[in-house]
Amino acid sequence: MSNPMIEFKHVKKVYPGGIVALQDMNLRVDKGEFIFVLGHSGAGKSTFLKLILHEETATEGQIMVNGYDLTKIKSRQIPYLRRSLGVVFQDFRLIPTMTAYENVAFAMRVTNIPERQIRSRVPYVLNLVGLRKKARSFPPEMSGGEQQRVALARALVHSPPIIIADEPTGNIDPELSVEIMELLTAINKVGITVVVVTHEQDLAAQFHKRTVTIDHGAVVSDVGGETAVAPSEVEVIR
Repeated sequence: MSNPMIEFKHVKKVYPGGIVALQDMNLRVDKGEFIFVLGHSGAGKSTFLKLILHEETATEGQIMVNGYDLTKIKSRQIPYLRRSLGVVFQDFRLIPTMTAYENVAFAMRVTNIPERQIRSRVPYVLNLVGLRKKARSFPPEMSGGEQQRVALARALVHSPPIIIADEPTGNIDPELSVEIMELLTAINKVGITVVVVTHEQDLAAQFHKRTVTIDHGAVVSDVGGETAVAPSEVEVIR
């Protein structure tokens, strides 16, 4: 069996004051999987994400992400870990004074990518998410769905093997939610692992993917799913 893209082994997270956010959490996500992580507010979803991004560290247990052991990771390795994760946030986190092109390019510039590569890569990923004609538009001039597509383009720009979407449909209309999920599904079909963290059970039910439910900091249900890897098509994204 190949190494997992994400694995939690008996993970416990206790915050100051004795607040237990995760307790004995076990979860494995393999290459090419698409999973929904469901849970109500306070179930532990945010802590789960923060641990993957190494914004928090586990109190107990082991976390592996894309080959990095987060219980032993060195500080100099953390930027490389995070670069291997494309993260899409609920609130988009776009810079309002930058165009769609500039928002995506900025993600490359902060990692010292040569300008020639930026000029080639950014239009490509904007076209991939259907925003070629919006490259010069500023976030306030775009709809919520378009802004979320810019955020997705930004997440894809480094060709990460893992995309993590944190409530990606929380700030957009229901019909646009389906469009974003279909785009994530298309991305998954070329071999990229996709983890969607959400409280929207109805949305997850529409897509018939593996669904993991967290409650009181532990996995209480893990059902369905299939691995969708098409190696011959990976170049579409990469």
